[in-house]
Amino acid sequence: MSEVVILGAGIAGHTAALHLSRLLGRQHRITVVSPNSTWNWIPSNIWVGVGKMSKNDVVFPLAPIYRRKGIEYIQAKAVAIRPHGDTDSDRPAVDIVHTSKADAGREQRIRYDYLINATGPQLRFGATEGLGPEHGNTVSVCTADHAVAASARLREVIDRCRAGEHQTLVVGMGHGTCTCEGAAFEYVFNIDNELREAGVRDMARVVYLTNESELGDFGVGGMTFNDKGFQTTSELWTASLFRERGVEAVLGAHVERVEPGRVHFETLDGAHHSMEYDFAMLLPPFGGVPLAAYDRDGTDITPRLFAPNGFMKVDADYSGKPYDQWSAADWPKTYQAQGLDNIWAVGIAFAPPHQISRPRTSANGTPITPSPPRTGMPSGVMGKTVALTIADRIRKGPMAVAHQASMADMGAACVASAGANLRTGSAAAMTMMPVVPDYSRYPTGRDLRETRGELGLSGHWVKLMLHHLFIYKAKGLPGWHLIPE
Repeated sequence: MSEVVILGAGIAGHTAALHLSRLLGRQHRITVVSPNSTWNWIPSNIWVGVGKMSKNDVVFPLAPIYRRKGIEYIQAKAVAIRPHGDTDSDRPAVDIVHTSKADAGREQRIRYDYLINATGPQLRFGATEGLGPEHGNTVSVCTADHAVAASARLREVIDRCRAGEHQTLVVGMGHGTCTCEGAAFEYVFNIDNELREAGVRDMARVVYLTNESELGDFGVGGMTFNDKGFQTTSELWTASLFRERGVEAVLGAHVERVEPGRVHFETLDGAHHSMEYDFAMLLPPFGGVPLAAYDRDGTDITPRLFAPNGFMKVDADYSGKPYDQWSAADWPKTYQAQGLDNIWAVGIAFAPPHQISRPRTSANGTPITPSPPRTGMPSGVMGKTVALTIADRIRKGPMAVAHQASMADMGAACVASAGANLRTGSAAAMTMMPVVPDYSRYPTGRDLRETRGELGLSGHWVKLMLHHLFIYKAKGLPGWHLIPE
C-alpha cells in the first residue's frame, strides 16, 4: 500500500485528492492535511463581497466529502518536510500541527511515499503597513469571511451615499508585487454595479489602484486578441470598460501604507501620493506558506527546496537570466521538486521562474510589477496532472513517465462579472492560449484563434454556470470528473 499526502485543500490540492481517490481506490491511503475545515470557491467571493451571495453559497465542509471518498482528512497545518526521513526512519515525513478545536496545537509526524505541496498562498497583509481586515484599515475578499465583512462595509457606504454624503471607494492592489489583478478588476465593477442599482452612483468616486503599468495587464503581460473579428489589445479593450463605467484608474502604484481614511502610494515615476477614501479593498501580496525542510540528521535544507519567497522550487529554470532572455521553456512541466522524485508543488505553492509581465521598478528602485497568477483553472489542471503521475507510478512503477501541464502550453479562461442579475448582468470574458506567452510559436506570444475577449450578458451566464458546476465538481458528486478543470 502506498501513502500519498496532500498539503492543502484548495483548488489544486482538493482536485488532486479527488482524482487520486478515483484512480487508486481504497487499496492505497490518501491523506489531505489542511488547516481549514471548509472548501471555498474563491472566485465567487466577489459576489459575497457585494452581498449577491452568502458565505454558505461558496463554502462547504470538507470532512463529509473525504469520508465518502475514502480519503483521510486531518485538520492541521504543515510546518516541516523531512524528505529523507529522520533518525527514527528512512521514510519521508511531514511535521504537522493540528488546528481543530479538539486537537489545537497537538504536533504529529506523518509518513508518506508521495507528497503534493498545494498549500496555496500566505496572505501577506503585513507587507504593507495598515493593510488588511484584521490588523489594518482595509477590507478583503480573499476568504469568505473577509468577503462577508466587505459586503457589510459596502452597505454602510451606500447608506451614506443615500444620505447625501459623497464617498470615495478604492479597489485594487495593496503592494507593488501583488498578483490576482483580475479579482480586483472584477470587484471594482461589481461595486460600480451595486452603486448603480442603489441609485447612488453619482454620489461615489470609484478608483482602481493597481501595480499594473497599463490596464489589461492582469499579471500576464496583457494580451492581443480577436474581438468581433478585429485584432485589439487587452489594454484598449479594458480601458473602454473603465471609460464606460466612469471608474478612475491609477496605474503603476505601490501602496506604502494605509491610514484610516487615507492611502499613501508611490508610482513608477518615483512620485509619492496620498488619497482619501471611505472604503478600500486592497489585495495583499502572496508568499509561500511557511514550511521548513530538514535532512535526516536535522540539518536545515529549506533553501534547497524553497525560494526566498517561500514557494517550492520545481522543474523550472531558476538561473536568474535577464527577462529579455527567458523563454516559455523555462516554466515547469511536471511540477516535481528539484532533486526529489516523490514531491510535487502545484498551484500557488510552486515558485515561478520569472515574471510574465515585464519587471519594472520606480525611479526610486521600488519593484512595481504584478507577480505571475497561477490560481483557478491552471491550479486545477496542475492538481489533476500530478495526480495522474502519482497514480501511474504506483500502478506501473517508479519509472512511469510524468504527465505534463506547462503554463506555456496551457490555456485559461477568466470571466470577470460586472453585475449578477440574470437579465441585466454583464461580464468581461477572456480566454488566452497559452497563459505564459511563447514568442517562438506565436508572433503575439499567444494563439489568436484561442485568445479573445467579449463583454456582455452571455459572459455573466457563463460565470454563474461555472460557479454551480465547480461547486458540484468539488463536492465529488456523480460524474464530477467529467467537468473539465
